[in-house]
Amino acid sequence: MSFDFSKLLSVAWGGWTTAWPTELLALIWLGFLASWVGASFWQGQTKKQVMTLESQRYRLPILIGGILYTPFIAELMGWKPLWVLGNTGITIAAILSVAGIAFAWWGRLHLGKFWSNTITQKEDHRVIDTGPYGIVRHPIYTGLIFGMLVTGVAIGLVTTILGAILISLGMWQKGRMEEVFLSKELGEDAYGAYCRRVPMIIPFTSPR
Repeated sequence: MSFDFSKLLSVAWGGWTTAWPTELLALIWLGFLASWVGASFWQGQTKKQVMTLESQRYRLPILIGGILYTPFIAELMGWKPLWVLGNTGITIAAILSVAGIAFAWWGRLHLGKFWSNTITQKEDHRVIDTGPYGIVRHPIYTGLIFGMLVTGVAIGLVTTILGAILISLGMWQKGRMEEVFLSKELGEDAYGAYCRRVPMIIPFTSPR
């Protein structure tokens, strides 16, 4: 008996991802993922990084959240959206999501060769506190969390909302782990002072 891959694809890629207008949000995030992965080859030489087992503290909620974000669980359970925004509402959500993604890209481009998908110290690593990093310490997470929460709420499924929350918690946990790591590697006087001066994820709030 041959395996029908098309059936698996229809389950993993269906529901809100293929029904207009929420399909627009799916296309935006697919475009983001493709560009983000494509740019992952542009980064500096790693000097030191957090061990793999430790990283599961933030990887696990992000993974589970990502699975919930797909239409798979909602389709399996037969759950329907809690609300339907319509074309205008989804268009507004799309604009806000793109704004969040753009802020995240600004952070990544400004970080340059010091960016990494994992918690690392790069060669010649130093504290970056200009551009978006003068607004928040983790602009990439700020932008992605904002965009994911907007998208999750706009879709209106319990699974997408819960998925967005789990992804946000995972990113927050990763941010905290990064700060402990960088404070040790770059020095409390340098990175610690930065943490006391600039908010972590939410702009215009009290640092720490």
